Amino acid sequence: MTIRSNIKANQTTRMNVLTPDQCQELVYAAEEAMWRTGTNFHDEESLEILKKAGCWVEGTRARIPAHIFEQALKTCQKHIVLCNSRTGARELFVEGNNSYFGSGPCTPFTRNPFTGERHRATRQSVGWATKVLDALPNIDYAMSLGIVQDVPLLISDRHEFEQQILNTDKPIITVCVDQWGQEDCIKMAEIVAGGEEELRKNPFICLYAEPISPGVHCKEAAQKLVMGAKKGLPTIYTPCIMAGGTAPATLAGVMVQGLCESLSGLVLSQCTREGAPFIMGGVYTILDMTTTIFSYGAPELSLLLAALADVAHYLGIPMFGTCGCTDSCIIDEQAGIEAAISIAMTNMSGANLNHDIGYAEQGTTSNLDLVVICDEILGMARKLTNGIRVDEDTLALDVIENVGPGGSFADEDHTEEHKEENYMPKLISRAAREIWEKAGGKTLTEVANEKVRDIINYHEPEPLPKDVAAKIRHIVENAVGHMPGED
Repeated sequence: MTIRSNIKANQTTRMNVLTPDQCQELVYAAEEAMWRTGTNFHDEESLEILKKAGCWVEGTRARIPAHIFEQALKTCQKHIVLCNSRTGARELFVEGNNSYFGSGPCTPFTRNPFTGERHRATRQSVGWATKVLDALPNIDYAMSLGIVQDVPLLISDRHEFEQQILNTDKPIITVCVDQWGQEDCIKMAEIVAGGEEELRKNPFICLYAEPISPGVHCKEAAQKLVMGAKKGLPTIYTPCIMAGGTAPATLAGVMVQGLCESLSGLVLSQCTREGAPFIMGGVYTILDMTTTIFSYGAPELSLLLAALADVAHYLGIPMFGTCGCTDSCIIDEQAGIEAAISIAMTNMSGANLNHDIGYAEQGTTSNLDLVVICDEILGMARKLTNGIRVDEDTLALDVIENVGPGGSFADEDHTEEHKEENYMPKLISRAAREIWEKAGGKTLTEVANEKVRDIINYHEPEPLPKDVAAKIRHIVENAVGHMPGED
């Protein structure tokens, strides 16, 4: 065997939008914005926490000195693991270039996979969506894909969480209405995990909050962030901003605005409890000037989120990304193009937790056919980033010699041993026309819809113990809604 030295090996296919120097410049600019402009916190406890830490607080405006941000950066937990809710197995290592994918939350509408009707999301639709997410091999975690609206809206979050925990053992990112909803969802998670300490040690839930761009931390978001830190549970803090609308028109300006908002949340988290697990992120896109929509299909979204992944890696902070979504009102060629580009770029950028798979109509409607199609795209995208292994076995010189010119590799043992290296699609057809026509001549969307209906009808998620399910039901039945601003 020949041993060679000084060979640089590229194990995977990765991409970078920004250089380390550009990342540093953006971070410095965000630090300057956090001090010069500051952000508004509409929560008294949060303001007191920041003031006690040494921030300059005037009214609701908090300005964060650079040294306080830099200290928060040092203390935040950078190794975050999300677990299986039934076994406690540590499954998602949210760090480095590890990329995981899941659905989005909180769409007001959904498309019924049996009737094709577009209607308000319900308990049933969230349950169906979670069942589909549970069954798909390339989906790593679940978000609700709907705001439950056949119950009072102020307690809809409890019903969403119940449907999720009943229908998947995968990690769950939970979005709550307010601190009371988050408190109830955490209680339910603690029941499943076997206690508060067990949940903290092996968390299967990740909390979610977001500021209001530009530069406003509403009361509910700040309170959820503080609660997450006190509980020691992973918390995502992610602005949703539009170039030319809620952020500057330039892409670099968008980055600075978004980083200022997310990283000021990091400071609040660490000032509440040093070492609290924090995940930065964002949905950065453009305000489409012809339609005035927040565009989920714009190429700028994929570019900005890949750049944000570079900054997150530079800072060593886990990142929440966005992909697998479309502005299209139906699952057509446009939907496929937009979803595929965003998934491929996100996977190559190495963003960690990537959400919004299944979003259509600018994030207003969930579509399970798109979820299934994206699962196939994810398999292909992961094949791209697996790279090409080059060693004595894969170079196959002995096999080439054995087969010789004009021979066939089909019956070689080496071919059988390595057949799993090739990606085999589950949904996409590579059949010849005659075979495709004999099978019904179906479009990709039709095949995806059949798979969705099959999962809903026949897939059985790992059940919760009956006593645990009953305790969760008790919390849901006794949930109390609070009007916004109510103490």
